[in-house]
Amino acid sequence: MNIYVGNLSDTMDQNRLQSMFEEFGTVDSAKLIKDRFNGTPKGFGFIEMPSNPEADKAIKALNGLFIDGKHIKVNQATPDGKPAKKKFRRRRF
Repeated sequence: MNIYVGNLSDTMDQNRLQSMFEEFGTVDSAKLIKDRFNGTPKGFGFIEMPSNPEADKAIKALNGLFIDGKHIKVNQATPDGKPAKKKFRRRRF
């Protein structure tokens, strides 16, 4: 399962991100997204876990956790690699 991790602090690195998820099971890959021009972290990343039950357990445990002064967002990534967006509907009167 591909997992989106957002609202990460600037001090987060790839190894630390991976070790957070390894507590819940096997991690195939951890990728912290960085700006291509200056190399600074953009504040989000992706984790790939082969076991869906382990991934679900990690999502439930880590979503909303307060790390480095920020509440992180953890959820299943959409197939295109971005988090799912909420759909807003207009109310008609």
